[in-house]
Amino acid sequence: MRYEPVKKRLARFFGKSSLLRILFYKVLDLLLLRAWHIHREIKSWAIGKTDKHVHILDAGAGFGQHTYYLAKMSPKWSVLGIDVKTEHVCDCNRFFHHTEKRNVLFKTEDLKTFQQPDTFDLVLSVDVMEYIEEDCKVLKNMHASLKEDGMLLLTVPSDKGGSGVSKPGEKPFIEEHIRTGYSIEEMKRKLKKVGFKKIDIKYTYGRPGSRSWLLSLKYPMLMLGTSKYMYTVLPFYYLLIFPLCFLLNYLDVTRQHKTGTSILVKAWK
Repeated sequence: MRYEPVKKRLARFFGKSSLLRILFYKVLDLLLLRAWHIHREIKSWAIGKTDKHVHILDAGAGFGQHTYYLAKMSPKWSVLGIDVKTEHVCDCNRFFHHTEKRNVLFKTEDLKTFQQPDTFDLVLSVDVMEYIEEDCKVLKNMHASLKEDGMLLLTVPSDKGGSGVSKPGEKPFIEEHIRTGYSIEEMKRKLKKVGFKKIDIKYTYGRPGSRSWLLSLKYPMLMLGTSKYMYTVLPFYYLLIFPLCFLLNYLDVTRQHKTGTSILVKAWK
């Protein structure tokens, strides 16, 4: 299915007011396992840094969900969110202006060309690389944009069933994905090639997380793709499945996985 039309409808609905937008972020943070893993890693990275002036890049910011989380952690942090889609950038700038988050700015930029040498203490990129053919070029720009000892925090689908692909030749669930996933070895090789000196990669979305993904993302997206009227049904669906998804997310975050449909990358310059 095509993800962009669904994203646009969600953005229009939840962009009607700041309260709706904040509610949207909170729901995403509770339901979507990706946010659980990202928040856990950001909290670990942030130890001893919340009272310091640090610069953070949200590379491929989209709706601004993770930018909002970062901006709330410390008013001393400066967060730049970039996205190739101008409509996302304008929408996010309006929202953050209304909520008086003065430590955030969004810009329209292409990750294949964006580079600010030795600027950022942290670069965050959540499920972006699977949309970009020239991934090594993007990783090189991220490496250049980090300060010495700065960290890249990155998530991508794995080649163990990422993007909803279970067998060779199968198309990804989200049609806009140009690749179905990375192996840990491939990602390590590409990170080393562009200059990262320390790399830590692990599987996420193990057995519990993969089931949570089906319930909290794949099935709802398929519902929304059939009719706009499914938006009225979705809140009741989520109320029904939320306790199970919460348990599955907790199990996925607190366990180590020998394999999984996603990988989480931490790499230092």
